[in-house]
Amino acid sequence: MTARPRPHLPMRPAWLCRNCAAPWPCGPAQLDLIADYYGHSIALAFYLASSMQEAVDDMYGLGGRADLAVMHTRFLGWLSLARRSRRADRY
Repeated sequence: MTARPRPHLPMRPAWLCRNCAAPWPCGPAQLDLIADYYGHSIALAFYLASSMQEAVDDMYGLGGRADLAVMHTRFLGWLSLARRSRRADRY
C-alpha cells in the first residue's frame, strides 16, 4: 500500500504549510489551488482574499503587525501569473 501525499494546507494561526512549513500558500499549494479552481478564477481570488484577511486577523491576534503589501503578494500576487499561463495555452 502506498502512502498518499500529504496536502499542502495552512496551519493556523501561523499560516505556514502543514506539509513543508513554507509560508502558505506555498508553491505546491498554489498548484493544487489552480487545479481545484480550474475555470473558476474569480472564486479562487475570493477564497484567497478571504484567507489573506484571516491571516492578517490571526497575525494581529498574536500581537504582530501585518505588512499588507507582503500579504497581498503572498496570497494574491501570483494569481495573475497563473491566469496568464492558462491564457497562453489557448492561443
